[in-house]
Amino acid sequence: MDAQAWLVINALPSMGALRIAQLLARQPQWPEGWLAALPSRAASELRLWLEHPTRSPLQKVIDETQAWQQSGPSRHVLHRDHPAWPALLNELPDPPVVLWAQGDLGALEGPKLAMVGTRRPTGEGTHNAQTFARDLAYRGWCVVSGMALGVDGVAQRAALNAKGRTIGVLGCGVDVIYPASNRDLYDQLGRLPGGLLLSEHPPGTRARPAFFPRRNRIVTGLSLGTLVVEATEKSGSLVSARLTLEQNRELFVLPGSLHNVQARGCLALLRQGSTHLACSVDDIITDLGHWAEAFIPPDAAIQQPLWETAEKSTKEEPLPESLPDSLLTSLSATPTPIDTLVASTGTSVSDCQQRLLMLELEGWVSQQAGGWVRLPRP
Repeated sequence: MDAQAWLVINALPSMGALRIAQLLARQPQWPEGWLAALPSRAASELRLWLEHPTRSPLQKVIDETQAWQQSGPSRHVLHRDHPAWPALLNELPDPPVVLWAQGDLGALEGPKLAMVGTRRPTGEGTHNAQTFARDLAYRGWCVVSGMALGVDGVAQRAALNAKGRTIGVLGCGVDVIYPASNRDLYDQLGRLPGGLLLSEHPPGTRARPAFFPRRNRIVTGLSLGTLVVEATEKSGSLVSARLTLEQNRELFVLPGSLHNVQARGCLALLRQGSTHLACSVDDIITDLGHWAEAFIPPDAAIQQPLWETAEKSTKEEPLPESLPDSLLTSLSATPTPIDTLVASTGTSVSDCQQRLLMLELEGWVSQQAGGWVRLPRP
């Protein structure tokens, strides 16, 4: 079937991705088999479009999509019969019927890994997201995420900076920038080589809360596995983790500090089992098996475990002989809660808070989610 037929099927009333997938499993012929298998209302709407398209409300989505495609470059409508359609999506119980795409369709080639995490990553979480995304890009893997604030955006920017491939799946129309603060990332994904934006919603569709869990199934469904970088105990990233396991894909988790509230969801996933602890990109590629030989260059350098490289980059530089406050010796790049500082230094809460405030004003420390961190000195 051509793009127009798929657009019409997607727009049929009282259907939805799950019902359409169930009908597709019966392999109906187009259009007679569809007319016979569809519920009466949907069948009537399809018959009207087939016989009198200009009188059918279904024609509107076709006209609007064609206008959108003609108004800018690198705009595509993907469906099961399109040569660039990602076959992994067909394994979902409710795959999208149509995907509106903007950018480089080459991003859909080769292996893909979803990267998800908190919208408020710590400095360590940001570093980890950047490191994994960059290393995946160097290995020829595509980073898939939801273009959200925090880990999503950090990972996708790092992949683009490494001249790699990355796909942003949106919970709104592909022409809608959400969140607005990610306009720069949106522009890069839509125009740079290796960048691609996808949405199952027609152009112009505004973001709605109910769309984002549905968006997540596409993020994980496109990918061989999912990496959770940092996640709180009630993080939306845990929805992606659950979807990954339900889709029989591999789930990878980075461990975090016991004192980091932004990593407690990761620790909970590791306790539950059915996950892989990832310390480097090598761990991920090894666990994903046959993809490794196909996409790792024979002369690729062996990647050093992330925790070794992270230690080098975040390890505190030698402290000067004269510190403005001895409290700095109890702080590191990992957030430390104030109650832990009070217990380790033997000071009162009020005294500790006052000293931290002075250090913050002088540029020595910063308060982040989960506690206080010591900032690197220039």
